[in-house]
Amino acid sequence: MGPFRFHILVCTQQKPEGVTSCMANGAGTVFDSMEREVQALGLSGEVQVTSSGCLGLCGEGPMVVVYPDGVWYRRVQRSDVAEIVASHLRDGRPVDRLAWKDAAAIRAMSVEHGERFRSARAERERTGVLPERLDQMIRAYMPSRCLLTALELDIFTAVGEGASAGQVGALIKADARAVEMLLNALVALGLLLKEGGVYRNTAESARFFAEGSQDSQRRGLLHSANIWHRWSTMTEAIRRGTRVPMARADSPEWTVNFIAAMQRNAKDRAPLVVKALGRGGVRRILDLGGGSGAYSIAFAKADAEVRCEILDVPEVVPLTERYVSDAGVASQVSLRAGDMLRDDFGTGYDLIMLNAICHMFSAEQNQDIFRRARKALAPNGRLVVQDFILNADKTGPQQAALFSLNMLVGTNVGASYSEPEYTEWMKGAGFGEVLRINLPGPSDLLVGDTGPESTQAR
Repeated sequence: MGPFRFHILVCTQQKPEGVTSCMANGAGTVFDSMEREVQALGLSGEVQVTSSGCLGLCGEGPMVVVYPDGVWYRRVQRSDVAEIVASHLRDGRPVDRLAWKDAAAIRAMSVEHGERFRSARAERERTGVLPERLDQMIRAYMPSRCLLTALELDIFTAVGEGASAGQVGALIKADARAVEMLLNALVALGLLLKEGGVYRNTAESARFFAEGSQDSQRRGLLHSANIWHRWSTMTEAIRRGTRVPMARADSPEWTVNFIAAMQRNAKDRAPLVVKALGRGGVRRILDLGGGSGAYSIAFAKADAEVRCEILDVPEVVPLTERYVSDAGVASQVSLRAGDMLRDDFGTGYDLIMLNAICHMFSAEQNQDIFRRARKALAPNGRLVVQDFILNADKTGPQQAALFSLNMLVGTNVGASYSEPEYTEWMKGAGFGEVLRINLPGPSDLLVGDTGPESTQAR
């Protein structure tokens, strides 16, 4: 007897456009519906739903297989899912109209598909055809650029409840022919709908990309569009060893988008950081480069006795004030305009936070910040670094390695750093134990402890 009463496999193998596959026939929605329906009927503790690779039955998909019963369902649509879950998984009665009972045909088709796949792969290798994985990697910028341009032009807001290409073009003051080409591409990417000559937002694009939606993230996502322009300079940045100056960088609009992006990234992570660090013994916090103030806000909301001070550059502080005020914690969170590379930090803090900051600076600058932070902490105080943390040889995790290049094109001396580097810097600054705390997502915490010794004696 396995750990689950039923184990469901749904083929979600992604194949090139135009190739027959379960995904092309709607397997993605079948998988999502299966998970939701299992949960809705209270079966999540008994039924495990898993996405699978190709089952070799592409022309009969979407395929759904139920184990241990060994029932293979073919051509399953979203409208069939509720019946399968209720009848088969809850009541123990397979849905005969969907079940494919010809085991010999299933086996023969799957074996033939496998042989054709291996033969085609061998032929590609023999003739030197570029592997599909590499081709997709090279072309990955295309859908990204379409979406970023749509965000820059505010296409989704212009589409609204429905509009033609000409109407959208007039609203955004762009060429109607070119706008139509972009709109059609967005339909192909599943980001817009088209009926006749009228384009409409999908539920997702209306919610997350259109201005005026409560959950709109367009302003923060525009920072990714700014990063795109930076990444276009990478070849020259590699030659120079530092970023290439750009006229549009660091403008007031860039700063607004940057802080909005930081808020988007931090608002859900901040409570996790508070939980991971704990509130015991924390009364005074210094938040260096606090940006939108998300982490100070989270600590203030978690404990009415906590007092936080955010130090950030003058152009950011007015933006931070708005976030703090909107969160209703202005009485607990104060702001100081300054430069963390030069200004005195003060003394007596229980916690000093560097959330997504160290990657902006050189190794030498970070070491200096750590030394000055050590002096500013009270006994048993902690320095907290949250960042993309590389492994010892700096070849992973992948996102941290790529982010290091993001710092190359975006800063003068920044980079991602490894856990051994951060540990060495903290130890060199006088911290005792250095603890790593892993969090969900791409960044983790490294925490240095001052111990009970008074900082004034150092």
